[in-house]
Amino acid sequence: MPTALLSVSDKTGLADFAKGLHDLGWNLISTGGTAKALRDAGLEVRDVSDVTQFPEMLDGRVKTLHPAVHGGLLARRDSPEHMAAIAEHGIAPIDLVAVNLYPFRATAARKGARPEDVIEQIDIGGPSMLRSAAKNFASVTTIVDPTDYQRVLGAFRAGGGDVDLRRHLAAKVYEHTAAYDASIADWFAGQHHDPFPDRICLPLEKAQSLRYGENPGQAAAFYKEIDTGGLSDLRQRGGKELSFNNLLDLEGALLATEPFGDEISCAIIKHTTPCGLATGTTPLDAYRKALACDPISAFGSVISFSTPVDDATAEAVSSLFVECVVAPAFSGGALEILGRKKNLRVLEGRARWAPGALDYKRVRGGLLAQQRPQAPMDDSAWKVVTKRQPTAEERRDLLFAWRAVASVKSNAIVLARDGATIGIGAGQMSRVDAAFLAVHKAALGGHETAGCALGSDAFFPFRDSIDQAADAGVRAVVQPGGSVRDEEVIAAADEHDMVMIFTGVRLFRH
Repeated sequence: MPTALLSVSDKTGLADFAKGLHDLGWNLISTGGTAKALRDAGLEVRDVSDVTQFPEMLDGRVKTLHPAVHGGLLARRDSPEHMAAIAEHGIAPIDLVAVNLYPFRATAARKGARPEDVIEQIDIGGPSMLRSAAKNFASVTTIVDPTDYQRVLGAFRAGGGDVDLRRHLAAKVYEHTAAYDASIADWFAGQHHDPFPDRICLPLEKAQSLRYGENPGQAAAFYKEIDTGGLSDLRQRGGKELSFNNLLDLEGALLATEPFGDEISCAIIKHTTPCGLATGTTPLDAYRKALACDPISAFGSVISFSTPVDDATAEAVSSLFVECVVAPAFSGGALEILGRKKNLRVLEGRARWAPGALDYKRVRGGLLAQQRPQAPMDDSAWKVVTKRQPTAEERRDLLFAWRAVASVKSNAIVLARDGATIGIGAGQMSRVDAAFLAVHKAALGGHETAGCALGSDAFFPFRDSIDQAADAGVRAVVQPGGSVRDEEVIAAADEHDMVMIFTGVRLFRH
């Protein structure tokens, strides 16, 4: 009779699975709480301590770490020497292991969890059994995911000789234990506040397969960081399945509205950078102001709202071809209105970065890791470097422009007035080109640039951009400063009676 060893923390589906094995003639071995759950379900089960002839000890820390267990798992059935060796020592083969691990991640994520409690949730015996069984997948079935129980029972009922299934389950084991160990390593690094440990292990799991990547010829999938939320926390309330590019643009959209906190704001995103961004007295007001920046580019966009969307805003948005709309919440009427657009993806919720999360950028052969930039929320550290001081209205426009430019691809220039972008120059190879493009886009949209504010994500290396901005009527500029030609740039601003503020912070977004 084949033997199964069952030892699970998550007991979902356990009793039905064990009953299915029992009905197929399997012997059941188990430990502690799992054995009790099986007996409570009316099943006959043998304790691991009976197999090992050694009691569980050290508060359960030692129970399966024994040759009687690992010999039964690791012995190759096609090796007469292996089978003779375990027979000599009275060890019986174990043909199936179903183990899921102590809830380390859930415990570590619990607010106020004590380090000693977290450490107790580091599973030792479970990963050891899984790894032993998975190594011997040619003969042993390993299950780490309760959703696989019925699939395995089906294979056994059909004859049980599916080595491809056992190989697939073994791969899941090593993926699972690697992610488990990565979470433990990350927790230990956090205990001594080291954001850049010698080795970074990213515990990722597939959230969904995607139809294709950036282009139809590229296969793709979305992997999420385990137990850290983010985009996977958003609830899709309507529309087609999200695409690779939708997810990228959603990240850009949330990045654009993030600096405005709970202030009513709207960002319209194309290719991960804003083509319109505004604050307003209502979501509809913010949307209209954002759309007015560049209504042509808004076609096929992704739109983010920082506050709930009401019926009137939904009606306005539904008149434009939009790929996705994301907001913390939607009124019932808004969902019904947006739902009329069968292809419009509607995402509800708040997708936040985990505290201390790093920003990764893929390069061939590795990853670049950096701390995430702080969203530019206030003007407390600003320094006015020109002769003229800003008016209260100019300072408000400059603060908006500074928050807005943070989400625009570098080189980035934003023109702003009254809590809205009126021209955006993004992704240019020179700053003067970015300034020219921002002015050009403002003119295309019919916006008057005289008296507006300008935000730049990095310093001006020459005065040419300031002269160009002055020609367009820009009256106030906010930028990081730090160029070797700062004095020349400041002098140009003074010549044009402009206000210039240095923030001391660069906002590159590559």
